[in-house]
Amino acid sequence: MSERDEPEAPHDAATREKVVKTDEEWRAQLDPAQYRVTRQGGTERAFTGALWSCKTPGLYRCVCCGQPLFRSDEKYDSGSGWPSYTAPAEEDAVTRVVDRSHGMVR
Repeated sequence: MSERDEPEAPHDAATREKVVKTDEEWRAQLDPAQYRVTRQGGTERAFTGALWSCKTPGLYRCVCCGQPLFRSDEKYDSGSGWPSYTAPAEEDAVTRVVDRSHGMVR
């Protein structure tokens, strides 16, 4: 998502307070794919996501809370089929989690 299309953050961006909603509220806010990825730990198939090949300059924000996640100038082609970035927009913008699913570390 480009900066000009950025969503309005549902909380004070300076405080980074956790957004707490019921499952019903999340389902109303998010489309089914967004819900599966953000609330259920799912993923898009490689090379199919709307943003994997997007080259539009801007700031990519969290679909749930509007916080900045990545800048387009940090994006690179990893060959994986998913958007890849050299760094988050801010060091504490993302939480890194070791994924040991599918018999590998990802």
